Amino acid sequence: MFSGIVEGMGRVISMKKERGTIRMAVKLPRGLSNLKSRDSICVNGACLTVTSRKGNAFTVDMIPETLRRTTFGQVEPGSLVNLERALAASGRLGGHMVSGHVDGVGRVVSVKNEGKGKRIRIAPPADLMAYLVYKGSSCVEGVSLTVAAVGTNWFEIALIPYTLDETTIGRLRPGSLVNLEADILAKYVERLLEWRKKRGGKR
Repeated sequence: MFSGIVEGMGRVISMKKERGTIRMAVKLPRGLSNLKSRDSICVNGACLTVTSRKGNAFTVDMIPETLRRTTFGQVEPGSLVNLERALAASGRLGGHMVSGHVDGVGRVVSVKNEGKGKRIRIAPPADLMAYLVYKGSSCVEGVSLTVAAVGTNWFEIALIPYTLDETTIGRLRPGSLVNLEADILAKYVERLLEWRKKRGGKR
């Protein structure tokens, strides 16, 4: 489990194909030096397992399912990625509950300056629109963000300068693809209502 509070940005060192999977090596930023093999780490919103840790870098393996569900198929060496270690049971939930299971890929429609911040409009997959609520939470590229507006086929996020500087969100441009995860609480509520409907409203 994660909170969507990015701890730092890593830089992709390499992307190597190995028997149908891709092994990605990432240079660690300062502050994440205690990362170990077998730890879970959220990379651009996707929960991945650290397969090795050497020096100031670590590797993760991505199977075809991960590549289909995320933007990792377009990541290249030199790219920056958002990183967050798994949330400790004693830690503060500063963002919202993030599972690291990407629900779909959205496309940035527009980026507008708004004072010292920015307002970004994103077109998500159609099946994710039901989970987007004004002033609700959404996870974009591993960052916990508040939904600032919702349309028929888009939603907007308003970003402060800190988020723009400390995450990859500040580098998004119209046409950029982003990993999205819907609020897990909304998904549980939907499933519960579906289950009750099938049972005729009985518990």
